[in-house]
Amino acid sequence: MQCNNYSRATEIFLLGFQNLHSLTIIFFLVLLIIYCITLCGNLQIILLVSSSKNLQKPMYFFLAQLAFSDILLSNSIVPNMLRIVLHGGATITFESCLTQFYFFTASEALECLLLTVMSYDRYQAICNPLHYTSVINLEFCLKTVILFWVFIFLIILMISLSISQLQFSGSNIIDHFFCDFAPLLELSCSNTLVVELESMVLAFPLVICPFAVITVSYIYIVFTILKIPSVTGRQKTFSTCSSHLAVVSLYYGSLISIYLFPNQENIKKFFSLFYTVITPLLNPIIYSLRNNDIKEALAKKIVLLNAKILD
Repeated sequence: MQCNNYSRATEIFLLGFQNLHSLTIIFFLVLLIIYCITLCGNLQIILLVSSSKNLQKPMYFFLAQLAFSDILLSNSIVPNMLRIVLHGGATITFESCLTQFYFFTASEALECLLLTVMSYDRYQAICNPLHYTSVINLEFCLKTVILFWVFIFLIILMISLSISQLQFSGSNIIDHFFCDFAPLLELSCSNTLVVELESMVLAFPLVICPFAVITVSYIYIVFTILKIPSVTGRQKTFSTCSSHLAVVSLYYGSLISIYLFPNQENIKKFFSLFYTVITPLLNPIIYSLRNNDIKEALAKKIVLLNAKILD
């Protein structure tokens, strides 16, 4: 694409989902309901972890951080997406587009790193239970989360600044419902090779390494569980990491699926919708339904709430 020396694109038009026709209002309402449930579910996890003594454990500390990441992801995507669905597309300023890209990418990167440290927590708890409390403690949790935030802030800022230096003076239409990395680069009329190389290099510590650590951790966990002599013992041990494994499978499954269909825009939109909208909804539901500690804490809060109402 040739750059126009006399103008620079200041607005971007997001096409969103075309040809919804009579389903527009239904789709809008479904998204709105999902958004509200997502916020309530993840806020519930944060409040339960912060107020319940039984949940004052490293695993649940990271779970609360994961819930915060899901809230950040939903708030960066869904409000503008609702506007796009309702109006059949919407215009967004270039600065707002970059801001959305920043917070979307930051929340996705944070989720990758949090799922990784949660798998390491399960590895230590199952494979090295005698050393668990000395390795995974409050100091480790706080330092890890702070390190994640600082690392992600700098890395994503670097990519965002690189994108902002590109020339955008040709087409300003993105066939997507949010400002993702690849659609943004496709709009640029300048050479994007440097930015693409940066993203590939930075994907290693943010995506590839976390996935490798999670995989290796669960290989060790599976071998350790298989060594447990009783079936009941194996089931009980596996149940402590089943929620996390389900969330990991959902997240990476939808993320990887996007790259299996590089030229199929409708399929890419579907899987993008899954990991930006559906996954943040399912995460708190999975942990609430499959984790006994969460269920017990929630039941106690409901009993206390009912008692206050009756009083």
